[in-house]
Amino acid sequence: MTGAITQPGLLVLLGVHTLDTPEKADRMARKLHELRILRDEESCATSGAPLLVVSQFTLYGETLKGRRPSWIHAARPEQAEPLVSAVVTALRARGAHVETGEFGAMMEVTSVNDGPFTVLVEI
Repeated sequence: MTGAITQPGLLVLLGVHTLDTPEKADRMARKLHELRILRDEESCATSGAPLLVVSQFTLYGETLKGRRPSWIHAARPEQAEPLVSAVVTALRARGAHVETGEFGAMMEVTSVNDGPFTVLVEI
């Protein structure tokens, strides 16, 4: 097993766009850490809730044309991996407890949602 969290927290499926930068990675870490979406409008910053960060290039799959997704907006691994690492590093620098998946690996991710709540976070 790679990363796992066993208490309430955030499962972050992190997609990296071809236009993303290290500056955006730092802003994303701040947003994820301070986003008030946990019980009683708490954030990971205020509650100490952990985050499980898993790289997910398929979030940028484009399906407007044809029957097969296009990945032209998903960053290539050599660009994406350092930015995923930068988000994790920035979260940890803020004092967050962060677990991670393995970049580029085939992973089985299990999630138990606390209600039907999923949010897309963009910066």
